[in-house]
Amino acid sequence: MRNTGTIYSSTERIPTVLPEMAELLPPLTGEQLAALETDILKNGCYSPVIVNEDMVVIDGHNRQRLCEQHGLPYQMAVFSFEDMLEAKQWALDTQKGRRNLDKWELGKIALRLKPDIEARAKANQSAGGQAFRPSETTEKGLATLPNLPSEPVDTRRELADAVGLGERTMGKVMQIDEHAPAAVKEALDSGDLSINQGYNITRQVQELPEEQRDEAAAMAVELEKAKKEIRQVDAEADRRGKISGIFCKAFERALALTPTEENVRIWVECTRMRPDEIAYSAQEAQELAEVFSTIAGILKTLVPGGDGDAG
Repeated sequence: MRNTGTIYSSTERIPTVLPEMAELLPPLTGEQLAALETDILKNGCYSPVIVNEDMVVIDGHNRQRLCEQHGLPYQMAVFSFEDMLEAKQWALDTQKGRRNLDKWELGKIALRLKPDIEARAKANQSAGGQAFRPSETTEKGLATLPNLPSEPVDTRRELADAVGLGERTMGKVMQIDEHAPAAVKEALDSGDLSINQGYNITRQVQELPEEQRDEAAAMAVELEKAKKEIRQVDAEADRRGKISGIFCKAFERALALTPTEENVRIWVECTRMRPDEIAYSAQEAQELAEVFSTIAGILKTLVPGGDGDAG
């Protein structure tokens, strides 16, 4: 990939939008798209849309569509790519830093790259310097191996590397894509299942008669959702318990203090505080006073008839 340095205006050239590029990444959420639209309407399209030398949009589909929708001009920077696979991988690498894509989403993107990766592998094999010949038989009747390129392409590894997943994870994604019932894929799309959970359910239902798989998968998905809800409830209870414990300890320690001048002097002398440490501790004490003052204000609102109570 290289930046050719060529810039076109949308008033000069019309780009081409290919579904395979436009649909490579998951669509923006409604909130994200609205924020982008607001920014473009306010500030214009200050980031150029990236196109290849055939004027196919590689990156910036949402910006390009919004500008066309509102009749706004935009610029296009021309980049040169070896092929569409390199263009897709570049677009993915560029967007991964901007999007919070989970492993399942990355796996689905990898599957969209599969035809391009296989096509490139086939082309590389054809250009490997040795044409394929059927197995030959020696004088002793032993068959020799076909004359193939020395390093066959591992599609799973290529797909994993393309999106930054581990090979085992990519293998599970491929198995889910090929064999999982719809309920499993829907749960993965909604974030209710992890790849491991989806893979395990897929393996379990594969052992059942085909007519039972969909129902069994749906039940297994609901079970995992219930377990997830229980874990979330437990996690929330644990979080609340920790917060409560922190407040109790803070009050116990604060109430144990008797802040007379003598006691403060003893503290300073026994800990051998330097002048800068005394000043820092004074600042911390002031901040703690503000914290407890805020707590006191909130507590008063919780007392019936107290400050801030409407009734």
